[in-house]
Amino acid sequence: QQITQTFPFMKEEGLEFIDWLPWNHTFGGNHNFGLTVYNGGSYYIDDGNPTPQGIATTVSCLKERKPTIYFNVPKGFEDLVPFFKADEQLRKQFFSNLKMLFYAGAGMPQHVWNLWEELALATVGEKIMIGTGLGCTETCPSALFASEPGGFAGLLGVPVPGLELKLVPVAGKLEARYRGRNVFPGYWRQPELTARAFDEEGFYCTGDALRFVDVTNPNKGMIFDGRIAEDFKLNTGTWVHVGLLRSQMIAAGHGLIQDVVITGHDNEFLGAIVIPGLDSCRMIAGLSGSTPEVLISHPAVRHELQKILNELAGKSTGSATLIERAVFADFTLSLDRGEITDKGSINQKMIIQNHPELVARLYAAEIDASIVEVKKHP
Repeated sequence: QQITQTFPFMKEEGLEFIDWLPWNHTFGGNHNFGLTVYNGGSYYIDDGNPTPQGIATTVSCLKERKPTIYFNVPKGFEDLVPFFKADEQLRKQFFSNLKMLFYAGAGMPQHVWNLWEELALATVGEKIMIGTGLGCTETCPSALFASEPGGFAGLLGVPVPGLELKLVPVAGKLEARYRGRNVFPGYWRQPELTARAFDEEGFYCTGDALRFVDVTNPNKGMIFDGRIAEDFKLNTGTWVHVGLLRSQMIAAGHGLIQDVVITGHDNEFLGAIVIPGLDSCRMIAGLSGSTPEVLISHPAVRHELQKILNELAGKSTGSATLIERAVFADFTLSLDRGEITDKGSINQKMIIQNHPELVARLYAAEIDASIVEVKKHP
């Protein structure tokens, strides 16, 4: 009911979804499957996924349907772009009845958002609404949604009807806390964990940080400001806000950087492990069929990363916002090792834990050729 009040067109006849998201996750289950049952509509199961092996299956499934709303995670939307660019018939069919693209599970880079707006404009002559929000399993999953036209990547909107949002100062940020009928009562047979999850007023403590788009007008909505648990201190005692640095670096990469892990806990400066956007690397290097190992060591690709570091360094305000060194990840993210979820979001802590040798290279007294360093000017 909360979601349908936020997006009233869902009550109209002809609702059609095609979706790969698993039902044991709150996005695929409570959200998407629940919306179909509640409003009445058709739900088609896509047995693909946003992986090199599964994306072709997803494209094949999309060729058979005309969804009214299409749900995916940001990685899924990014992986679909080349297929949509290359197939005009796929674009025409996909956009013919579409009313909204909706992503969740992770942040969408602005360049991916822009590409989908361009695809819509080229196909149907107008932008299609791109919606998102913030929630979690414990809020079943509604909390905030961005539902107004003219949005942008990172905008989370305002609380859904029936939910109270409280913002509490924690470690220099504002933690989002929720209270409402959609919030779970507690963890199954874990009373101590349940007690720690709620504050003295009965608000669920999410660990998510938010900030206002415009502090003078709360109706313009909130922006995600990272996970408080991901933040850390340099050895100077200065707090590093990981979420903000991640989003800035991804945006500056314009596709070169698929994701990034910020390092520097108890060190004197910040580093970054860059998950490369291989399609962008191929374009920069002018190599269509090369391996990731060849691409990330290509001089033109390394030069582009150098430019990004220098650009961000010029905007930094101190050691907590200055990424001094970066290295491309020379490994594939592992679901089994907890480095990535099946929704495509990365686990910063597990990547750092699983690849100590890469972190050590970033902080070595004498760096090797794989490390890209900010060019410091006298």
